Amino acid sequence: MTTSIPQPTPPADGTAEAEPTASATVPEPATVPEPATVPEPATETEVAAGGELTLTVVDGIARITLNRPDAGNALTMGQRDALLTWFARFNADPSVRVVVLASTGRFFCTGADLRQQRSAGPRPEGVPEKLVGDIRRAMSTGGINVVHAILDCEKPVIAAVQGTAAGIGAHLVFACDLVVAAENARFIEIFARRGLAVDGLGTWLLPRLVGLARARELVLLAEDIPAARAAEIGLIARAVPADALAATVDELAARLAAGPTRAHSANKWLLNRSLDVDRHTLAQEEAWVVEALSYTEDADEGVRSFVERRPTRFRGF
Repeated sequence: MTTSIPQPTPPADGTAEAEPTASATVPEPATVPEPATVPEPATETEVAAGGELTLTVVDGIARITLNRPDAGNALTMGQRDALLTWFARFNADPSVRVVVLASTGRFFCTGADLRQQRSAGPRPEGVPEKLVGDIRRAMSTGGINVVHAILDCEKPVIAAVQGTAAGIGAHLVFACDLVVAAENARFIEIFARRGLAVDGLGTWLLPRLVGLARARELVLLAEDIPAARAAEIGLIARAVPADALAATVDELAARLAAGPTRAHSANKWLLNRSLDVDRHTLAQEEAWVVEALSYTEDADEGVRSFVERRPTRFRGF
């Protein structure tokens, strides 16, 4: 469950080290979309997982913050459950236009908290404690669903990364639509270091981001990848100085929050499908999506603002 409380003072950073577990004939005038006009609720912080996850929604921007700095922001079951609830809510909430995923402390997310395991429940007498299928079932209802939730979110999702993102923590990042990382951030496909197979949809995400050959390198060597290198190979969108991370993310979030939300959703869906379907299928889906969006108020506003030569005022629907 989640509760609403007044905005708390941000927690102090943890200090303990943690090992990473059609073209127009008239030039179009420059326009800057005006802020969203959908009414916003009063600013408050929603807290979940005993304070280890927080959410604020201001000016169309939903900000989720992982808040376990002393544990390297390792992801717990309570956090996963809250994230699934919140992302489902964002899809239905017109006041949310963009989502930012961030964290407190020196690490973004060092992976799953391996100390937590869901109980399989009592066994009949004579049945082993561990059965084939138990782990697969736990995985299919765990962190992988958060990755699905980010990929399927109807609003753009931005990751603001500082420090280390490893394992499922890295995959949460790679599922986001825009990733901005501080230059001191690093990304690690940690699994080979632990003798484990990749989970959290890493083997789906990585080839789509960097190609199969580079994905093999990342997975098999399990090396630390600095933010600058990650940006160079296309793993993330941008690497910026640490002191510019917050301002860069804020500027991108504000731009997306003032944009055509339904068009962003449709374009995200088409891009995510582009490598999974054949060219003719995607062409037909694209055509239907274009027609559907042509009936939105934002599409009408986009045309009218161009004709009237004034700034565009998208409302998100």
